[in-house]
Amino acid sequence: MNATTETPQRASLRVRVQQLGTALSNMVMPNIGAFIAWGLITALFIKTGWLPGLFHSLQNPDGWVAHIGGWGAYEKGGIVGPMITYLLPILIGSTGGRMVYGTRGAVVGAITTMGVVAGSDVPMFMGAMIMGPLGGWVIKKLDALWDGKIRPGFEMLVNNFSAGIAGLVLAVIGFFGVGPVVSAFTRGAGHGVDFLVGHDLLPLTSIFIEPAKVLFLNNAINHGVLTPLGTTQALATGKSVLFLLEANPGPGLGILLAFMVFGRGAAKASAPGAAIIQFLGGIHEIYFPYVLMKPKLIAATILGGMTGVFINVLFGSGLRAPAAPGSIIAVYAQTASGSYLGVTLSVLGAAAVSFAVASVLLKTDRATDEPDLAAATAEMEALKGKRSSVASALVGSSASAPITNIVFACDAGMGSSAMGASVLRKKIRDAGFTGVTVVNQAISNLTDTYGLAVTHRDLTERARQKTPSAIHVSVDDFMNSPRYDEILELLGRTNGAPGSSAESATAPSEPAAESDDVLSLDSIVLAGSATTAEAAITEAGNLLVSAHAVDVSYVEAMHEREKSVSTYMGNGLAIPHGTNDAKSAIRHSGISFVRYPEPIDWNGKPAEFVVGIAGAGKDHMALLTRIAQVFLNKDEVDRLRRASTAEEVRAVLSEAR
Repeated sequence: MNATTETPQRASLRVRVQQLGTALSNMVMPNIGAFIAWGLITALFIKTGWLPGLFHSLQNPDGWVAHIGGWGAYEKGGIVGPMITYLLPILIGSTGGRMVYGTRGAVVGAITTMGVVAGSDVPMFMGAMIMGPLGGWVIKKLDALWDGKIRPGFEMLVNNFSAGIAGLVLAVIGFFGVGPVVSAFTRGAGHGVDFLVGHDLLPLTSIFIEPAKVLFLNNAINHGVLTPLGTTQALATGKSVLFLLEANPGPGLGILLAFMVFGRGAAKASAPGAAIIQFLGGIHEIYFPYVLMKPKLIAATILGGMTGVFINVLFGSGLRAPAAPGSIIAVYAQTASGSYLGVTLSVLGAAAVSFAVASVLLKTDRATDEPDLAAATAEMEALKGKRSSVASALVGSSASAPITNIVFACDAGMGSSAMGASVLRKKIRDAGFTGVTVVNQAISNLTDTYGLAVTHRDLTERARQKTPSAIHVSVDDFMNSPRYDEILELLGRTNGAPGSSAESATAPSEPAAESDDVLSLDSIVLAGSATTAEAAITEAGNLLVSAHAVDVSYVEAMHEREKSVSTYMGNGLAIPHGTNDAKSAIRHSGISFVRYPEPIDWNGKPAEFVVGIAGAGKDHMALLTRIAQVFLNKDEVDRLRRASTAEEVRAVLSEAR
């Protein structure tokens, strides 16, 4: 349960499942409005719906209600069937394509999704989640092949036909290949659900679902499995209990009610507000820190969840469509006719059992110290991988101590972290926050003395083991990461208004080194010959070898570093450097600079400038800081593109402030 005690393998697996769940959620959640519309249309107009049930005259099989609902004389028409068969999967596929490659990815993603929709006999949500992003990825790679090579005036022709042809090919693949496979999987999973229901085993799913919610693994289960299967089941029967396995607000409500009665300190004081947010707002993550404070309370959520599922199975109740967010309002809005009693009892029963078990556990708890709600909230955010928008409802903006020292860490502590620290330091300084230091460090040298640690997302778990008490922030793009703005927001909450500190800015001073000392003219190449990232690393490394800055073995260490974490920084810049173990191969600090006329594919991102780094001490830090400032300024980057001599390149880097 505690993220700081996980093994690296388990943590890595959890992070990957979280990423998968986030991707699935990002495809489904923007389209929840369409699911709600479908659910309401179904509830109103199908033969067993609200309108035919309330008004006997509307049961006319030739009437307009039957026409919309697709029954009676209009068995093959209406709105209900086409929406779930075509609209919803295509929306999901289009959203998945857009996530990968913007508008062009959305168009090709929609085309490819149509292939799996037409090639299957069940609602193709899983197929859409596969083919949509695939379509976006394929057109992105195709565009990269002829980027900059199309003659003026032919761009629209090439772009439109490439998207059309790619969509055609992928749609055919989806029709004959992916569609039948996903259909078979959906039917098999459906049979599995029927088996669990038929043998009264469905309540046991709470053993997995309730802990998964606290660990933020629920999106992969909910949107990857339960929503597609539930929608297929609802199409056939008009409702599905699967929509309530994860969305039932009862277990979380019971936990919060127990803290209201038997809790202590901040946890007891904040529980009433959290209960309102959780039950009415549907934001379930608000109760996760309470469980993380007392991990044994997971037993209360499991038993409460099992109770809710058992009651729903007993009464044969279910929802017509997903309830998102999991608010009691959204649950009732999607409750199928004839299921209101069962759904109500399932929520009340789940809350009652969860409350009873949690109350016993809290009342018999021998711990004398007040639970640390702030620490539990920080752990929740670490598990989630980003700041929680509802965390302030628990601990308030002033509950956390001011952050005065930030570390930007990478494997070697001399390349990515140095540039990232420079960018973040400038943002913090420009925002007016004083008394905050930003340093860079190798992960192996980290100590648990920092308030906040920033790392590449692939290194966060390693950094957390070294600095378990710090707030951890993961980034992908070192130059323009949106997480930097979140850090500024966090500083605003913990440190007060910018400039409110009595201390002066404490950004560490960096040695005033001339670029000539670290970046020689012979180490600047205006037209690199490499065409791949691997070759570019070798080219930049050989320049360092030629400058007698490193031994030949350092070049291999640069390749090893790239295998673990990408050194792409953003804005067309990559800064390959060796591992921490390779510092013995550095003779003196050196930097090489290679410009490429055609951007190199650097793990799917275009690298136009490659800066090789070998840092023996701190004498290269000043130049790295200036390079970082250059690549934050589009005009300065354009100057680098236009530079015709090595002297001009060095001048641009030396003049940056």
